Amino acid sequence: MKSSTLPFILQALLAAICFGASAPVAKLLLGDISPVFLASFLYLGSGSGIALTKLASRKTEAAISRADVKWLAGAIISGGILAPIILMVSLQNTPASTASLLLNFEGVSTTFIALLFFKEAISRRAWMAILIITLASIFLSTDFASGLGLSLGALGILLACILWGADNNFTRNISGKDPLAIVAWKGLVAGTFSFLLAWFLGNPFPSVTTIIGTLVLGYLSYGLSTFLFIRSMRGLGAARTSALYGTAPLAGVLLSIVIFGEYPSAFFIVAAILMVGGALLLINEEHLHTHFHTAIIHEHSHSHDDSMHGHDDAQGTHSHEHQHPAEGHEHDHMPDIHHRHGHEE
Repeated sequence: MKSSTLPFILQALLAAICFGASAPVAKLLLGDISPVFLASFLYLGSGSGIALTKLASRKTEAAISRADVKWLAGAIISGGILAPIILMVSLQNTPASTASLLLNFEGVSTTFIALLFFKEAISRRAWMAILIITLASIFLSTDFASGLGLSLGALGILLACILWGADNNFTRNISGKDPLAIVAWKGLVAGTFSFLLAWFLGNPFPSVTTIIGTLVLGYLSYGLSTFLFIRSMRGLGAARTSALYGTAPLAGVLLSIVIFGEYPSAFFIVAAILMVGGALLLINEEHLHTHFHTAIIHEHSHSHDDSMHGHDDAQGTHSHEHQHPAEGHEHDHMPDIHHRHGHEE
């Protein structure tokens, strides 16, 4: 693990902890709120909380441009509207501890979408980690009590993860822009849509106490988590950042034991070990080879004392449109915002 990637790894792990706690707490709230209203207030809590955080922030970031809108819209529809509603409905018939582990399939789906549609470079070591997490997800999505049939609740969670995988890749394309603005827009638009849908469907309106609890959970598990996730993608790319979500079940499992007394089965323990092992493989990955950068013009927050921004016309961290000339060289790197080239391992 290189020191240059450590901050991005820590951000991904902290994001995983915040998100991992969401499944058991959300399941607890489902006794007092309908699934669609729950999805709505989770995202409204995310959007409004992050919007307030942005107002208090003095950090300079690149603004969202007109060219970014299509990626932001795709992220809102797939990950902000469809995925959470499907997840909340599926949680009604799925143990919270199992749901917490199944949410790791988001990393697998993100990786395949990144590879197939966005040509993100993935090493053999990363592939091994992805396969391990996939195997663990198969363990958890099989309903052994009724033969080899699949649990509908588990399949629903996997579908939500695929939609979040699409969301992650859409967001990766704008990860260089202001992450607070991205999360705020996603939360407020998706939350408002889900609120209107729940109202139209005639879902009973929850109590004020339940609404406040859901808003707080949304800010921590969706808002803060997504903000850290976007920051991490700047340095690690979509596939590796998502795969580090393999640590998310630890928070979910601990809370499930405390809240519901759901002690893990043998299959559950095997799946947990596999998922944590997959995450450790990625943490210790090294990525070095000769590569060629094409000339690009883009905008993102940066300073002028690093290896990629060696001009000296300003001081401190700031944002402006700048150009990187074409060059070929060799150094340790990840598929960050300056290394999104395809290559053979």
